[in-house]
Amino acid sequence: MKQALYWEPWTDGQVQCCLCPHSCLISPGRSGICRVRVNKEGALYTTNYAKISSLALDPIEKKPLYHFYPGKDILSLGTVGCNFRCSFCQNYTISQENAPTKELAPAEAVRLAKEQGPNCIGLAFTYSEPLIWYEYVLDTSEQAQKAGLKTVLVTNGFIQPEPFKKLLPVIDALNIDIKAFTEDYYRQLCRGKLQPVLKTVEAAVKAGCHVELTTLIIPGLNDSPAEIRALTSWIADLSPKIPLHLSRYFPQYKLNLPPTPLETLEQALNISREMLNYVYIGNVPAANEVNTVCPSCGSVLVKRWGFHAQVEGCTADGRCKRCGAKADLVL
Repeated sequence: MKQALYWEPWTDGQVQCCLCPHSCLISPGRSGICRVRVNKEGALYTTNYAKISSLALDPIEKKPLYHFYPGKDILSLGTVGCNFRCSFCQNYTISQENAPTKELAPAEAVRLAKEQGPNCIGLAFTYSEPLIWYEYVLDTSEQAQKAGLKTVLVTNGFIQPEPFKKLLPVIDALNIDIKAFTEDYYRQLCRGKLQPVLKTVEAAVKAGCHVELTTLIIPGLNDSPAEIRALTSWIADLSPKIPLHLSRYFPQYKLNLPPTPLETLEQALNISREMLNYVYIGNVPAANEVNTVCPSCGSVLVKRWGFHAQVEGCTADGRCKRCGAKADLVL
């Protein structure tokens, strides 16, 4: 347990958490929506500091990050808790339930990443929501950066601007979920809000971080052509170079709708490619739409199969071998 950052004392021993837009007002002995920030005798503490529920060496493509060191590995860490309540959560056993954990201090996490060999570029905070692991992610990322490692967040993006601004200098890349493009969806299915997530994306792009986005396409809920067009138009206004991953939904946790039809994914892909340079289909075995191609000439820059990738159409300085156009890749 470690005293938390970003909170204020309130009346009658209560505290207000200022980390995420929920702004939970927490009574003594109680926790916020995330379940891991608790009021202990009038001060806010984080109960998951250095608590690891999941640890694995993953291909970077699994995050998914397709334009950030393709073909490399990253040591992935997860904790417990989440500030959303997504009814379709695929990691609900660690985000919504009391999963077992073990201790892993920041220095030990950095040491483990260094021990994975030259193909491991650093640390990814993922599996559950890393932003409610804030203090540990901040401390570990600072140490990782000093050790020459890269740091990645796979996140729902639901955080207040001030703590996010403090965190960004030690984060190299993010995959941010935009779960839908309507407030009703966020309120009803996630118990969250859309607008703070969009502000997070904007801040990360403005700060110069590498950003990729993921939307889980759920039939009948966020798959209409109008919504896909609105989403991709908003992304394109930020930059048409931002990669978008359209992921196939399968029944999970509390949501039992049938899986997303492949035709729905193809339709979303075609709409998105009208405005964005790089759109991929995910969570589909043997999907064809996973290679990165040059938007100028169409040649394959990165070939992928499963979670494996090989850079084959790029020069060492990141240009298309065929036409010489600058590839939007971090190599």
